[in-house]
This record gives sequence, C-alpha cells and structure tokens, in this order.
Amino acid sequence: MKKPLIIIAGPTAVGKTEISIEVAKRLNGEIVSADSMQIYKYLNIGSAKPTKEEMQEICHYLIDEIDPRSEFSVSEYRDLARKYIDKILLKNKIPIVTGGTGLYVNSLIYEMDFSNTSCDKSVRKNLTEEYEKYGSEYLHDKLKEVDREAAERIHHNNVQRVIRALEIFYRTGRSMKDFSKDLVEVKDYNIIMVGLNRNREELYERVDKRVDIMFTNGLVDEVKGLMEMGLDVRDISMKGIGYKEVIGYLDGEYDLDRAVYLVKRNTRRYAKRQLTWFKRYKSMKWFNLDKNTNKEKIIFNIINFIEGNIKFL
Repeated sequence: MKKPLIIIAGPTAVGKTEISIEVAKRLNGEIVSADSMQIYKYLNIGSAKPTKEEMQEICHYLIDEIDPRSEFSVSEYRDLARKYIDKILLKNKIPIVTGGTGLYVNSLIYEMDFSNTSCDKSVRKNLTEEYEKYGSEYLHDKLKEVDREAAERIHHNNVQRVIRALEIFYRTGRSMKDFSKDLVEVKDYNIIMVGLNRNREELYERVDKRVDIMFTNGLVDEVKGLMEMGLDVRDISMKGIGYKEVIGYLDGEYDLDRAVYLVKRNTRRYAKRQLTWFKRYKSMKWFNLDKNTNKEKIIFNIINFIEGNIKFL
C-alpha cells in the first residue's frame, strides 16, 4: 500500500504555518518544510521562520538545517525530504509537507531526473561575474540565443534560474528541462494536496504587514550579520526576497524606505506567481482563509477532507 503524504501549500503570508501545525496536532503528524529560505541557518527574520513557540512542540524538518554559504539544489532537497518522510512514517506518524516553493513540492510528487544537472562552479562563477558587470537582461539575452524556450518561461530578473539554464546548456548542449511538462506522479505515496488561499487584497495586506514586522524585528541587522559572515548577493541564500533588497540598501543603492517598498512589491509578485504555480495541480483541494471565515471550521473541513482520502499503512 502506498505511503500517506499530505501536502499543504499556498502563497507566502497566507497562513500555512498555523494551519499545518493544527493539522499535525490533530492527525498525529510531523512537518517537513518545503520552503527554500527557511531551510538555511541564520536566515530567521527575512524567511519568516517559525519560532519554537509557534511550532507548538510539533517536530519540524528541513528548517534551520543548511549553512547559507553552501550550494543547495532541488535534488538535494528531494533526497533529504524523502529521508525525513520515511523517518516520520517509521514512527507511525503522518508526514505533512508544508511550504510555498513549487519546485520543492514538484520534486516530491513527480518523477524528476536530475542526473544531468550537476553544477559547474567555474561556469557559474563566470556567468555571475557577467551578471554583476552587465545586468540581468544581458544574461537573459544570452539565454535566448541558446535556449529560447527556457528564456520564454524564465523571467529575466530570476537570475539564479537564468544562470542555471545557461550552465546546463554549456555543460550538456541541451535545453533546461521544463519540470512543468510531461509530469509523471511518483508511485511511492498516496498524496493528498491541500491548497490555502485568501482574497487577493487581504493577502497583500498580510504581506505588507509581515514585511513591516520583519524590519521592526531587525531584518537589517540580520543581513548585516550575514554579510559579516562573508555572504553577499552572489550566494544563492542571499538572492531571496528581503535579503537581496536589504543588501542593496546597505550597499548604498537606495534608501531604507525604498528597500521596504521593494521587499513588499517583490513579495506580492512572488505570492501571485506561487498561486499560478499551485493552481496547476488538478488534485489540490482549495480552502479559503479570508478573515470573515471561521478558522476552526476551516481546520475541521481540512481534516475531514484528509481523513476521507488518506489510506493508512
């Protein structure tokens, strides 16, 4: 019989942490994070990492685990996440994957071949230097020349993905695989997918409020500390929203008000992209968390949906 796996996904600031913890408490579950920023140590404020109090003694995995100075890939995430999922199942508990990083979720529910995507540090270093010298559109134009299909689906501001696509082409002579096409579900798990959403205006208000709290709680000092550790915008961990904008402020590119504005704007845009990504999942059951809805009723409905579809070992 397939192993049960619950996935709770949705845009940033929608309320995934609170809901997933309540679900874990009521279903005897433990949580595996699918968040590409919370996985790093020391990135606490800008990643909106849950505190020990917020975790409510529910065991969480893949939070605060990877050194931000290290390279970390989707394939490494998949391997670690599967290890922890199996560990949870051996304890006769239910694994609950929670987060908003679409590629992380895809790596667990679909067969994804990472065999030809090993990194080439020298190529990456050269491309990063070109980006710093000539800008993101220059790199994107290079990608158009060799892999037009990848260039059409990757925004020029997503520098990390543009560099990755160029790196793959230079190493293999082939296009970067589009993991959104021809997807085959893994056979290991009985997957139950829960999507969380809110009214767009309310979601954006929550985003703005969260960003204000981050700056009040010391985001600038957190980034200063990370830079003192030797981190800068060339590190993957520092390309996350909140960190790259504050680095720009600290480097004198703009003032603090502009940095706050950019973090809010970029987070809202990211939330929109997340919703577009997760709405591709046909099997996902959506639940609305608008402020006028009863939270306890929502949790009750989510539990009912899961219990009606789960198959225990």
